[in-house]
Amino acid sequence: MTPSDAAWRQLISALHGSGRKAALAITGGGSGAIGELLRVPGGSRLLIEARVPYDALALAAFLGFPPAQASSADTAIAMARGARARAARLVPAGTDLVGLGATAALVSDRPRRGEHRFHIAVATSAGIAHCTGVLAKGRRDRAAEEDLVSRAIVLWLAGACGIDAASPRSLLDADEQFAETVTATLDVIDHLLAGELDRVTARPDGQMLLSAPVPPVLLPGSFNPLHSGHVLLARVAEELRQQPVSFEISVTNVDKPPLAGETVRQRLTQFAGKSPVELTRAPTFLEKSRLFPGTTFVIGADTAERLVASKYYGDDELRMHMALEEIAGSGCSFLVAVRIDAVGRVRALNDAAVPRRYADLFTEIPEQRFRFDTSSTELRASGRAVGFMANR
Repeated sequence: MTPSDAAWRQLISALHGSGRKAALAITGGGSGAIGELLRVPGGSRLLIEARVPYDALALAAFLGFPPAQASSADTAIAMARGARARAARLVPAGTDLVGLGATAALVSDRPRRGEHRFHIAVATSAGIAHCTGVLAKGRRDRAAEEDLVSRAIVLWLAGACGIDAASPRSLLDADEQFAETVTATLDVIDHLLAGELDRVTARPDGQMLLSAPVPPVLLPGSFNPLHSGHVLLARVAEELRQQPVSFEISVTNVDKPPLAGETVRQRLTQFAGKSPVELTRAPTFLEKSRLFPGTTFVIGADTAERLVASKYYGDDELRMHMALEEIAGSGCSFLVAVRIDAVGRVRALNDAAVPRRYADLFTEIPEQRFRFDTSSTELRASGRAVGFMANR
């Protein structure tokens, strides 16, 4: 089968008429797929945009982070998610969108030690489907490998658009490797809000994990908005603990209604490409300690005061001691930053009446290492949200 075949042109015409809209991101090889789609009249019915972030810096800019490996299934999936997310901002709500990401390692002007391979992924409302093909070294020249990957991209896109098309496997020889995986999307945020899950980890690339490793250091908050004080505090905590910091948002609150799904998704966008976020149904630190045993929580001095005040436990001092005992028993601890209270006073750890038996639970962040006097409430009132990268 070649692109000039009538059957090939008919396949692409069917793609154009599928009713889907597609956005493509391709790197490393296979960019000829863009030309194949546009060579047949009607491409504007299908294609929203096609990007070729070929250079490493361009790829990192497209993804929002430098990938661990440019040619990998994870990178193709992240590209597909990114292409679809970008396209969603360009079309009316409810459009049936397909994001495609493809990355390849092909014949080069330098000897390639690794395999010659391609990875193609599509992101749709139904989930993620990706495939990998490994080509026999020395069997094809660069042009032939480019042509094969370009056609594989078109075939994989056709399948995502509901077109009856051959698998990219059909392009490979019998002794060459091919694998494919289809993963249904679980709307995990809605499941979390419904109480069917207790914890979801949102990775910087947009993937949602249900069983990620427990983060060593966690900075909880509402992040409405995320501002440079949060970012600076996270950086100082990383330096003090010599471990990476994740953020945490509880979708439930002790004295407020649960967050709406759209609110949760909007707040997550502030961290896209930059930091992992734990989404939980754990409004109290006792509940957080059960989800994250052994974790250090980064808090303000005002929160530390509440943790050791019986009035926040229904004026039940026994409940307070039982909670602190369980938190300590789970191996958790607290890094405490100074805070400015509502009347402008500087509050530090020594302002909290920490019982001596729990003193080892708390470590103060020196004021000279961190102090940020503007609250999220003040930033919302002034309309001045500070970007994530300001102090990162």
